[in-house]
Amino acid sequence: MYDPLTRRHFIAAGTAGLALTNMPTTTEAAAVQPAQPPRNTPTRFQIACMTLPYSQLPLARALQGLRTAGYSHVAWGTTHLEDGKRIPIIARDAPVGRAKDLASRCRDMGLEPVMMFSDIYPENREGFEVLRHRILQAAAGRVPQVLTFGHTRGGNEKLWIERFKQLAPICRDNNVVLVVKQHGGETGTGAACARITREVNHTHIKVNYDAGNVMDYLNGKVNPLEDLRACASEVRSFCIKDHRFFPEPHQDCGPGFGEVDHYRMLNLVAFTGLTMSLSCENIFAPAVPRPQKPEGIDALARRAKEYLELVIQAIQRPAKG
Repeated sequence: MYDPLTRRHFIAAGTAGLALTNMPTTTEAAAVQPAQPPRNTPTRFQIACMTLPYSQLPLARALQGLRTAGYSHVAWGTTHLEDGKRIPIIARDAPVGRAKDLASRCRDMGLEPVMMFSDIYPENREGFEVLRHRILQAAAGRVPQVLTFGHTRGGNEKLWIERFKQLAPICRDNNVVLVVKQHGGETGTGAACARITREVNHTHIKVNYDAGNVMDYLNGKVNPLEDLRACASEVRSFCIKDHRFFPEPHQDCGPGFGEVDHYRMLNLVAFTGLTMSLSCENIFAPAVPRPQKPEGIDALARRAKEYLELVIQAIQRPAKG
């Protein structure tokens, strides 16, 4: 469910070609890009990496690799191989103390946790109870955000709104923001997610933006730039992944390897005065095998971080005289 390359269903070549025709050219993208946002207080971007790219390795090696790659922020997600067994980082029913212990372990290594997966769809029959417990786990570890998303076949907007309204005061009381990102189906766009969070109308129920998912699940038929513009005021964090339609088959990839324009995308939220984490979910290069050695993953993690640093430096550069 969580592996960006193995969980995708590839479309046929003709469909991929059609999808490409729906993506804007550089000139078209510039045409739809709004004017430079007002120069208010810059957004405090926190460049993080999920442990997810290291899912075939033990968690300890993932954390070590992220420190080696220069990260100071980490997102937990979702399972790792420990002695040949796939083990959740934090089980959905684990005591809240487990999250506190893991957060302390991360901080001792110089990694500040910024987000954790909920590992459940909001419409699931156990959705409310699991999300409530995830919020308590996050609070115990002082992890500021819990991430959720809907089933690719679609969700239940009425039920989502009902449950989010019940969870909102729990989030507020525990200083945790529940963020929902795009995952195909009825919540495949940021605009659709924002429609839900605006209906809930609470500071602790917001949107996480994943441009790679928008391009992937909707086969390039929705321009992430236009979609983000429709929900930017609700966005409080990003799952960073890119997406490439050529060479076939189309697939998710690391930032800067695909067709998402991160300069224009992050420019839309570059001066909000908020703190926003940018959690790299996929760091891998498209159309080539993944690294066989952990050091190869470290190198790609470092490349993703350096790329995002350059993007942020460019879009938040001081205004000329």
